[in-house]
Amino acid sequence: MSVFEVKRGDSPLVLGLPHTGTDLPDGIRERLNDRGRELADTDWHIHRLYAGLVGDVTTVRTRIHRYVIDANRDPSGESLYPGQNATTLCPLTDFDGRPIWREGHAPDAAEIARRRDAFHAPYHAALAAELDRVRARHGFAILYDCHSIRSRIPFLFPGTLPDFNIGTDGGRTCAPGIEAAVLARCEAATGLTTVLNGRFRGGWTTRHYGRPAEGLHAVQMELAQSTYMLERAPWAYDDESSGRLRPHLRAILETLRAWRPA
Repeated sequence: MSVFEVKRGDSPLVLGLPHTGTDLPDGIRERLNDRGRELADTDWHIHRLYAGLVGDVTTVRTRIHRYVIDANRDPSGESLYPGQNATTLCPLTDFDGRPIWREGHAPDAAEIARRRDAFHAPYHAALAAELDRVRARHGFAILYDCHSIRSRIPFLFPGTLPDFNIGTDGGRTCAPGIEAAVLARCEAATGLTTVLNGRFRGGWTTRHYGRPAEGLHAVQMELAQSTYMLERAPWAYDDESSGRLRPHLRAILETLRAWRPA
């Protein structure tokens, strides 16, 4: 089973896609309960949504589903959002707080460690290699981490999520000009709502790689899935709504691809 896929470009921009995969290694599906087998917490269609928007960008995508191991969690298991409901490195529940494994079939600590080594580590090795490659070429690299989530999940956040959720960990993961440019592009999108460093401040990937002083900049974009798809099974891609969203995403990526340090 291929763990990840890389498509290389020569611009400074790298897209990370840690949650679009739906592959399950042998024996995993049978251990999930009916709820787990729905794979409801997938970042559905995100690779399709961003495909072809701009040229000359690098993409790094894991094919493994987040229920196997979450590629956007700290490999140590430390929580990204202490005191708030969240899923873990190897999730035991879905985003609604309901168990996803059959009784007695949840992974133990030893298995989680094996999954981390087999699936989490290779994805991040590939992502780090691509960031280093484009930074060596340009003197800097920009990681745009692509995510989506249902717009209403009471277990994780109250009310309805804004359409664009930009995460820079309070401005720590990128140059101020990058944060400002992404925010401006989102706020210019008529009829869509935006928040900066709200409920989603940037996951482990963004916080780990975002080191502006070293020429590594990172931004997480968490899209409300209501902007481009049906938010319930069968999780269908919506051509009409995605067609309205894609020009705004293109503008964001074109801005990032053209950005240069002052």
